[in-house]
Amino acid sequence: MTDPSLHIALISETFPPESNDLASTLGRLCSGLSARGHRLQVVRPRQSSDAGRRSDAELLLTHGWPLPGYPGLQWGLSARHKLLRQWQLQRPDVLYIATEGPLGLSALWAARRLGIPVVSGFHTALQHYAKHSGRGLLSRLLDHYLRWFHNRAQLTLVPSSNQCLELTRRGFQHLQLLSCGVDGQLFHPRQRNDLLRARWGLHEDDIAVLHVGRLAAEHNLDVLAPSFQALQAAYPQRRFKLILIGDGPQREPLQRALPHAIFSGQQAGEALAEHYASGDLLLLPNMRESASNVLLEALASGLGVVAFDQAAASQQIRHGHNGALALPHDNNGFSAAAVWLLAERETLRRVRLNARQHASRQGWESTVELLESYLRAAAA
Repeated sequence: MTDPSLHIALISETFPPESNDLASTLGRLCSGLSARGHRLQVVRPRQSSDAGRRSDAELLLTHGWPLPGYPGLQWGLSARHKLLRQWQLQRPDVLYIATEGPLGLSALWAARRLGIPVVSGFHTALQHYAKHSGRGLLSRLLDHYLRWFHNRAQLTLVPSSNQCLELTRRGFQHLQLLSCGVDGQLFHPRQRNDLLRARWGLHEDDIAVLHVGRLAAEHNLDVLAPSFQALQAAYPQRRFKLILIGDGPQREPLQRALPHAIFSGQQAGEALAEHYASGDLLLLPNMRESASNVLLEALASGLGVVAFDQAAASQQIRHGHNGALALPHDNNGFSAAAVWLLAERETLRRVRLNARQHASRQGWESTVELLESYLRAAAA
């Protein structure tokens, strides 16, 4: 006897075709749940590609406004009464609220009015956004709000066991682990592109050092630049090129500070897979939870990854086996880990093989199946 399908409403301020880690994750989860026979309704703000598009049973469009300093991202405006009317007519079995902005808050309000179970996802970049405004009152208020928000859900799903422990310490309740997955057929060493490396000015034995993610000030200059310089100093006979993939509010200052680096901009799909596989090392100093996609995609592509021993990196990397780790906040240790990876050719070759083997076992199917079980438990 098979379990009945669910009517699931997913609420998020970002969703494909927007290009960011959270949008990519949510797109994969929705595709997987639909393939398992569930009925999905996505609630999100209008995007630039939605001109003239109307809402329907599968997509409920709301208004949004740009997120300052983050081109292409937006917050959804509150849509309390619109959601209330929609869900009175077609009541979902369960909500999955992926973001805690005004749209997520209005969905939580409507769900509580109608008695609809809620599962929330702690994918948030809100805390990271607030840190650019300082660590004072705004950060404390935001932490209080996030705790209040998530504690009103039946479950809150977080991407790593470390974050489960940290959030529990801060008073968050009903936490469960939901790690992200990776498309091991798309992100694969066979995507290596010699023409792309040639455009970077590299030959076969040269080293492409990648950094992938939103280009923000924290960690990029105080960790990334010294680590790259340490590699050049340790191996003066080898040729290195620093490739930064992504976009963000600090791109122009970084371009001035790193004049010899190549800024590839935002990449997605096949192009992103080619960029990963055409590199050799990935320096990932800003290992926020939302960067777990980047980590798994890099491992699946066979890169030698250097990260701090925290967040998803501590869960996915065994130092010396499939990557290199440094103690959190130990910037010198981070540089030393990068230098160690290149000390012996066999070391880098072995680490890259192990990285690929590890990531190839982290497919999306098991992640979607686990999410389905959480949604069923909440709906029941």
